[in-house]
Amino acid sequence: MPDADSGSPATFAVPRIRSERLPDGRVLLRSAEPLAAHPVSVVHEFRRHAAEHPDRLLLAERGADGEWARLTWGEARAQADRLAQGLLDRDLADRPVLVLSGNSRLHLVVALAAMTVGAPVVPTSVAYSLQSTDHAKLRAMADLVEPGLVVAEDAAFAPAVAAVAGDRPVLARDGDLPGSVAVGSFGAEPTAEVDRRCAALRRDTVAKILFTSGSTGTPKGVLNTHGMLMANQQQVRQAWPFLTAEPPVLLDWLPWSHTFGGNHDLNMVLANGGTMWIDDGRPAPALVGRTVRNLTDARPTLYLNVPAGYAALLPHLERDPAAARAFLERLRLGFFAAAALPQQLWDRLEKLAADHGATMTMTTSWGLTETAPAATSAHFPITRSDVLGVPLPGVQLALVPVGEKTEVRVSGPNVTPGYHRRPDLTAAAFDEHGFLRTGDAVVLADPDDPAAGLVFRGRIAEDFKLSTGTFVSVGTLRPQLLSASDGLLTDAVVCGADGDRVTAMVWLHPDHAARVDADGVPEDALRAELAGTLRRLAARGGGSSQCVERVLVLTEPARLDAGEITDKGYVNQAAVRDRRADLVALLSADPPPPRVVVRAG
Repeated sequence: MPDADSGSPATFAVPRIRSERLPDGRVLLRSAEPLAAHPVSVVHEFRRHAAEHPDRLLLAERGADGEWARLTWGEARAQADRLAQGLLDRDLADRPVLVLSGNSRLHLVVALAAMTVGAPVVPTSVAYSLQSTDHAKLRAMADLVEPGLVVAEDAAFAPAVAAVAGDRPVLARDGDLPGSVAVGSFGAEPTAEVDRRCAALRRDTVAKILFTSGSTGTPKGVLNTHGMLMANQQQVRQAWPFLTAEPPVLLDWLPWSHTFGGNHDLNMVLANGGTMWIDDGRPAPALVGRTVRNLTDARPTLYLNVPAGYAALLPHLERDPAAARAFLERLRLGFFAAAALPQQLWDRLEKLAADHGATMTMTTSWGLTETAPAATSAHFPITRSDVLGVPLPGVQLALVPVGEKTEVRVSGPNVTPGYHRRPDLTAAAFDEHGFLRTGDAVVLADPDDPAAGLVFRGRIAEDFKLSTGTFVSVGTLRPQLLSASDGLLTDAVVCGADGDRVTAMVWLHPDHAARVDADGVPEDALRAELAGTLRRLAARGGGSSQCVERVLVLTEPARLDAGEITDKGYVNQAAVRDRRADLVALLSADPPPPRVVVRAG
């Protein structure tokens, strides 16, 4: 269906959702639109597009000189096929390929080469290589998957390579790692065997092993099959019809070691013949300026980010009209996922678009590493960020009562078959009806209209009870607290289990970090602003479970090695509370110590 005023395909397909209430209390939701026929693999779509438009830009990344280094579709196909032949020649085409590098041309062509011949790709978080001090999680991953090849960009990865390579061959961009082979020396002229192996790919062939964040214990490897990944791209295409006519242009920093960046975003470009500009910025004060610079060149048609990314970028766009125009000029969709977008950010984004006469639409979806990743999509107009959308074509959701909440569970062609070498975890992940347990709580936005979508009600495992028996929904309260702070806070850990009040530990925006002393005590003006934040939150209503009575400012960042945070900046609530139990105790002390700010004063 075309947009009424442009003649181009519609941004969204109109959702048609069917629901069924079962005698056991479960509610089943599914799209009335069947999943359309689609290729076996994203690799097949990549090869088709490379043949159709070999000169189109596929990937651009900043080089060491600060200039864009570009890779066309035809160049990517040629390099991937040569590396695929190199894997065949070295008897590595049936072994996993462990990639330590971040998003790059090397990472892309290695991944395409491996998947072309059926070798699973195992992309790992750069944080585990460059930020970790013990490489324990990286070694655990290597021990589990037993890769045949280790890939690292350059000498910066030498300690990580030493931790996991052993006697395995190592591939590096220029061969500057000890014992490594340069890309140019690894590849070979492709033979017919490359095409034969690609043609032999099946939907159940494992394309990737993606590790979850491992914030509680050893990371687990989620099997991502070729069928999962391609089915998910077809599902998204049916929800966003414009993708088939308008190859997407992305400016993206999200790591390919994570399902959001590596499956949702990168595969969207590969499946639809688009272009990705790798953003060397990140949602951090020292790096977001690079994103602003890159917008001028990329001028994306889709912008996909986590809420922290929008929070870092928005102030720059508000004070720089040229950057705002570059951001909005061609932007059809602004997309966020993985956490609720605080309402004050949503409102500011809409105002920015209106001020520049832009027609950008905000949207979101929901899913997991285990669902490749999208299971739902808000492919209809929404005005609140906790709406998760409706099931995509081919997906069936089961809404299952769990205690006082309703858990959403998933089945469909985009759902994982399980966890690598962990049959125990695989068995526990699925219920007796074959649905994947997600641990996420939801409600229907409108009980009488399933097409109005689902509303997120937090992670069931994160929620807790006060001593009064009142449930606290952390997933709901946390973004409300951040919104009430008007940019003063960047994140929060909600506390108060079994106590008589809800409290929180918070991180200040870096602009305000100097306003606490060495002991973590806020200056008087900051104390007043924090108390004002709590009063604004309380004024929204919702009872004791939606009010934070006390806060304590954290001065130490969340630690990756301690499992407090993932590589993408998501805070593990339980891990932070457990590691900083002494600070949690301060929040309930009476009288409150100087570090603690009380709503009433």
